[in-house]
Amino acid sequence: MIVRPFRFGIVSALAPSAHDWTTMARRAEDLGYDTLLTPDTLRTFSPFPAIAAAAAATDTLRFGTFVLNTPLHAPTATALNTMTIDMLTNGRFELGLGAGRPGAETEAERLGIRWGTPSERVTHLADTIRTVKETLRTAAASTSRGPGQLRPVQQPRPPILVAGQGRRLLRLAAEEADIIGVGVGLEGTEYDLAAKVGELRDIAGDRFPRLELSMNIAAVGDDLPDWMRPMLGGTDPRELAEKGSIALLRGSTDDMVDTLLRRREALGISYISVNATFMDQLAPVVGKLAGR
Repeated sequence: MIVRPFRFGIVSALAPSAHDWTTMARRAEDLGYDTLLTPDTLRTFSPFPAIAAAAAATDTLRFGTFVLNTPLHAPTATALNTMTIDMLTNGRFELGLGAGRPGAETEAERLGIRWGTPSERVTHLADTIRTVKETLRTAAASTSRGPGQLRPVQQPRPPILVAGQGRRLLRLAAEEADIIGVGVGLEGTEYDLAAKVGELRDIAGDRFPRLELSMNIAAVGDDLPDWMRPMLGGTDPRELAEKGSIALLRGSTDDMVDTLLRRREALGISYISVNATFMDQLAPVVGKLAGR
């Protein structure tokens, strides 16, 4: 197994003001985080302009959609936004894509967009990936050098992350993505995570070593307040802790470091994201492991 250096990202979707948003991005950069990841919902910042604003206030921090709700976006529009934001971030963008999170069909209804069946949404995701790759490949190969020519900064294109759990989605991710967000649900345990990575390994075959594996952590530390319930779908965080949920990273700094090292050694998971609420709590772990 190829041992990849650790990367750490924070997931943030909203701030009281533009100043607060850019300040948060600069703080993440100062703490050693690698990426700022922005969800795609109708209740939060629109991801592409939010990323552009944060990128203008930072120097090394990378950015990503986490993840773009692709059923709500035309593939050509996603390709154009990808190339635009890749240029505006000076090559610091990663395109995260999903086939639609639970409950997002209400957002499709508000937008007047057909949600589609799970199979149709995965097909739309596949069309989106193909369109992004073809559009950026054509732009990169263009011999035109006019001032208005759009051209990806990262060659041949920004990395693509696909997040999901279902077998068909994992197969698509294994074939087309650079990064895979491994999901097992809030109540998933270490055993569930190992089983899902094993399934992905079987699906990916020879391509598995080329994939960067990512997982998202909902909360950090042993003090899990009740206000976390909405973040966890209404579930009591203490119940999740008792069930051994891997959505929670607990213990001392050394305990958390050991947990992440063990997961990387056993499963190859090296890219860790966390809700921005816990950016400071995870920072000591980031200081010990980022880039190592």
